[in-house]
Amino acid sequence: MSSPKFATLRYTALRIGLFVASFAVVWVLAYFRIIPLGVGSSNTVWLLLLAIVISAPLSFVLLRKQRDAMSEQIVAKVDRQKERLAANQRMEDGL
Repeated sequence: MSSPKFATLRYTALRIGLFVASFAVVWVLAYFRIIPLGVGSSNTVWLLLLAIVISAPLSFVLLRKQRDAMSEQIVAKVDRQKERLAANQRMEDGL
């Protein structure tokens, strides 16, 4: 799975997996009342927000390599589109 073709898909899957893992850890901590459960019926929202806050910096550090590969893939695709557009404009100007 080291193909740069699937870099965006790989990064997205890993990011979602990291969020799910963070949510599972937060849920277990709340289940054992190590962290507060929230106020009233806000339990799910509280746990989701806490998982987001935890997973964001973790993904920034742990998924750096995958994020760089995804960025290279996107930049290459944008460059190809720019080249096609410029070639089409040159063709139209030549007519």
